[in-house]
Amino acid sequence: MPHALLESIDGPAALRRLDRRQLPQLAKELREFIIESVSQTGGHLSSNLGTIELTIALHYVFDTPDDRIVWDVGHQTYAHKVLTGRRESMAGLRQLGGIAGFPRREESPFDTFGTAHSSTSISAALGMAMAARLSGVKRHAVAVIGDGAMTAGMAFEAMNNAGATDANLLVVLNDNDMSISEPVGALNNYLARLLSGRMYAAARRASERVLRAVPPAWELARRAEEHVKGMVTPGTLFEEFGFNYIGPIDGHDLDVLVSTLRNVRQLDGPQFLHVITRKGKGMKRAEDDPILYHGVSKFDPDLGIVAKGGGKLTYTQLFGDWLCDMAAADPRLVGITPAMREGSGLVRFSQEYPDRYFDVGIAEQHAVTFAAGLACDGMKPVVAIYSTFLQRAYDQLIHDVCIQNLPVVFALDRGGLVGADGPTHHGAFDLSYLRCLPNMTVMAPADENECRQMLYTAFMLDTPTAVRYPRGSGPGIPVEAEMKALPVGKGEIRRQGRRIAILAFGSMVTPALAAAETLDATVANMRFVKPVDHALAVELARAHDLVVTVEENAVDGGAGSAVAEALAAHRVPCQLLHLGLPDRFVEHGDPGLLLSQCGLDAPGLVAAIQARLHR
Repeated sequence: MPHALLESIDGPAALRRLDRRQLPQLAKELREFIIESVSQTGGHLSSNLGTIELTIALHYVFDTPDDRIVWDVGHQTYAHKVLTGRRESMAGLRQLGGIAGFPRREESPFDTFGTAHSSTSISAALGMAMAARLSGVKRHAVAVIGDGAMTAGMAFEAMNNAGATDANLLVVLNDNDMSISEPVGALNNYLARLLSGRMYAAARRASERVLRAVPPAWELARRAEEHVKGMVTPGTLFEEFGFNYIGPIDGHDLDVLVSTLRNVRQLDGPQFLHVITRKGKGMKRAEDDPILYHGVSKFDPDLGIVAKGGGKLTYTQLFGDWLCDMAAADPRLVGITPAMREGSGLVRFSQEYPDRYFDVGIAEQHAVTFAAGLACDGMKPVVAIYSTFLQRAYDQLIHDVCIQNLPVVFALDRGGLVGADGPTHHGAFDLSYLRCLPNMTVMAPADENECRQMLYTAFMLDTPTAVRYPRGSGPGIPVEAEMKALPVGKGEIRRQGRRIAILAFGSMVTPALAAAETLDATVANMRFVKPVDHALAVELARAHDLVVTVEENAVDGGAGSAVAEALAAHRVPCQLLHLGLPDRFVEHGDPGLLLSQCGLDAPGLVAAIQARLHR
């Protein structure tokens, strides 16, 4: 499909040379291009379709990259990438060697801040605004944040700080009534009330009285009635934080957006612009089901996403099934997620046990301490959270759960390399940061059935536990309905060989077994990272010439370090080789290719072990 106007835009400078009347056509072409592009590469779709007009307006009004735009999370930045000179690079989006799915400072000067985790934009943009003031530079800093991301405490911490400054900071609230899932909580209800007819009516009655004294503001309100609604509403939450609240306005009306942003650009101090958008805008299927079209693989734009039958059970699905089975067996079980019911496998649980299901919003710190409170008073909370997101609640994990030795189960999805989302989402450090915590038990399943049994084992313990499993499916081992507790701190020998002992953790058991066929090595499925099986490690070290530890985690401080510490404690001299993720941030790409690059597939293990033997 030809996109003549879009193809003439090689950067925001070219965009700003367009006549304002050309912008709707540009938006149309840009939306078509993104649908076509994402259908061929996969990626985040509905969120990007919702911000086409807002992105155009921001780059049209502000002098980017001199003016700073910080995108929260970055799910919505494909239009930004296209308009900032990366249109042709979109063919390699999220692929090995291609551009990232999120803003990255090293990728473009227009990517002012590296993002991918939620609720960071206001803090970063405030820092940039203050840096400009301290440097004596006149520039604008803009934070674009969604209503879902606004639920996190960090966003409010930043607003609390910003409102007490004179920083030239604009916060744009992209309010689409969505996170990845439907939004939850009091803030969502508050935003809905801001949009109510009663408040609009009150704003209209007050508009002439309040704004006629300020001719530019009155003219703005006269030309675009949407501007009146928030400008004259006293005492909004955001005004109480020290911001000048403006809006709500239609985020798909380019004329309104451009006029408003131009006016806001003239104002000093913290500004808050409330923009209403629709996730999936312009593609009916995505508008009707923005959750399904949030993160997509390749699809036919004419047919949309077609459900595929069969396929192996994923670890996420397995967890969701176990949670429902466990809830049926124990009324104390409570399921908690920081805002991603679909991604965490909690859809079925939320339907079958709504009273015991808690979506707490994008609020990892709160989720962990909330679980601790439940555990204090007799409940058995299970926190479904991605490995990389638990990092955000590390203090709460230590202070509120582990110090108090509370029985909270952490179901850690996305352990190891997750693929296209890259280093911001790889669960590369959890085995290291979990095993150092007193009272914590850490397990890593080798397959699907073992994952189910480990979840049950964790639930039966009266202490903090974590079961860490990878994204996607496992080796395809049938899952037993019966749940049996595993002996804590005990591994098992999966293959008996000679000379070489491979002590594998979690997802690395399968490639270790394949490598062992070539090497005639012994393979142990260690199961527990903490407590690590001292007896098994000692036994294998004494019976073999070389002990190899393998984990899909950073080598530093990881499971291999636990084995080394165990052998040192027992004064067992042996040759050790630690294999795992390298001491660098692994880029985005196909998970299989990434594992191969890191030497964590079967050929990579064989090569590393042979190299060590022949040194």
